[in-house]
Amino acid sequence: MKVVTISVTESGRRLAERLPYEHIHGEPAATLGARWRDTDAFVMVLALGATVRLVSPLLVDKETDPAIVCVDDSGNFAISVCGGHAGGANALTHEVAGLLGAQPVVTTATDRLDVPALDQLPGFRVEGSLAHVTSALLDGQPLEVENEMHWPLPASLTEHLDRAGSSGEPAGRIVVSDRELSATTKRGAVVVLRPPSLVVGIGTTTDATGPDACDAVSSALADAGLSVLSLGELATIDRRARHPAIATVAQRWGLAVHTFDAGTLDAIDVPTPSDVVAEAVGTHSVAEAAALAAAGPGAELVVAKTIGSRVTVAVARRAGPRGSLSIVGLGPGSLDHRTPEAARAVRHAEVVVGLESYVDQCADLLTPAHDVRRFPIGAEIERVRLALDLAAGGRRVALVCSGDAGVYAMASPALELAGSDPYNDIEISVVPGVTAGLAAAALLGAPLGHDHLVVSLSDLLTPWELIEARVRAAAENDLVLVVYNPRSLKRTWQIEKTRSLLLEHRSAETPVGVVTDAARPEQRVVLTTLGGLDCDAVNMTTCLVIGSSTTRVVAGRMVTPRGYPT
Repeated sequence: MKVVTISVTESGRRLAERLPYEHIHGEPAATLGARWRDTDAFVMVLALGATVRLVSPLLVDKETDPAIVCVDDSGNFAISVCGGHAGGANALTHEVAGLLGAQPVVTTATDRLDVPALDQLPGFRVEGSLAHVTSALLDGQPLEVENEMHWPLPASLTEHLDRAGSSGEPAGRIVVSDRELSATTKRGAVVVLRPPSLVVGIGTTTDATGPDACDAVSSALADAGLSVLSLGELATIDRRARHPAIATVAQRWGLAVHTFDAGTLDAIDVPTPSDVVAEAVGTHSVAEAAALAAAGPGAELVVAKTIGSRVTVAVARRAGPRGSLSIVGLGPGSLDHRTPEAARAVRHAEVVVGLESYVDQCADLLTPAHDVRRFPIGAEIERVRLALDLAAGGRRVALVCSGDAGVYAMASPALELAGSDPYNDIEISVVPGVTAGLAAAALLGAPLGHDHLVVSLSDLLTPWELIEARVRAAAENDLVLVVYNPRSLKRTWQIEKTRSLLLEHRSAETPVGVVTDAARPEQRVVLTTLGGLDCDAVNMTTCLVIGSSTTRVVAGRMVTPRGYPT
């Protein structure tokens, strides 16, 4: 989102400067008028009444208006004013509240009553009588569901529908379909959920244009009575991956582009192969084969290739949703350290799996539509298997971790297991995060300015002999040492042993940073020396940064020089 913060008072200015958005101070009416159409959201740091008076003349409709969030000058409350779901104001409200330590105020009925919002169901686009059907859902009235595709609905929605029951006259209908509906079917209180079930395969000549390709796709869908809102992916041959016509189609409908080499495409059985195409590009089919390949096992070709002057299009329908797994690093704790990519991965997931404390860390991103699976401490492999099983079953899953998912976290066991049946076809992405070591180093200054080693002192999974050898190697080779898991209630001697090993090779005056609960409300930062390190003050949430022979303290900050001339 492109967010602009507007402040008026000096206290408001100080609050606004704590937020990671573009900030404009003064002249709120002029700023709103000038930026209304090029901004996704405004955070107004002033009174709610003043905010309402300023934005009300500019409001047109909820589909195009920017989101508005209001924050009082004291930073006590962050209020979602308008654009709650569709505009992202509710999510932004929670984000702003987290950054400022304020109380989020969201009055949207579905949020307050813990009912999934139909226009926010992960994996669907929606059209129709949204207000009427949502009102019936909130009131617990029975709703008729037509799902000829048998496309799975989020558990949060089906649970509410089951509680409402089916006795009595339905107050409305929910239709799940990728087909354009007839006027009769649309009559009354109907909401249409559009699943991303359609994959467009496309082949182009070298001189094809973006308008050529968009017109071809639109015509193929319209002639077949299919909804453009159910487009899920675009597929083509790899030699056309960067073709401008393909890029235009992808941008217009917000589609990912899936490409295949000629050999892969030629191995797919299609109804209308072409020797001419085979002679030109090495496969008997581009559009049909690419659509079927991307749609996956069990897919059906619902639009055979339609040939235009410069563009060929075919459409396949998936047999069911394509599952995916995002392994997400949420950062060390503060929202300031959580990346936008991590936030998107959690928001767009259907299921969020994680340790209880990690789920709490991203609670501001969760809605009643999310299926949340919390785990107590431990059970790492159980968490991973559940996430993989759900993804293999067609769900979009986010497995959340603190720090970076690939550093002492869930990415490595998940990727190990994902290489075997039945998981080897799951689409998996690893979303990086700021590690505790990096957050601790930033609080201390620049202790990682030169070569360094990261080691965990936990010997639950690694023999102590191997850990000791690594610590000794760092000591002998004069590396800065970042220490995770230095001490627990049961493991108390390892940190003392590590300190002794290091003292064999470096001075007792070597700077040491002791950072506990980095980027969290309980954060503590202590700068000491190797000789003066109080091992009893260290625990499992402490990250130690132990300097090398060149590390020094400059103006109260820990610095390891890179060696640049000064």
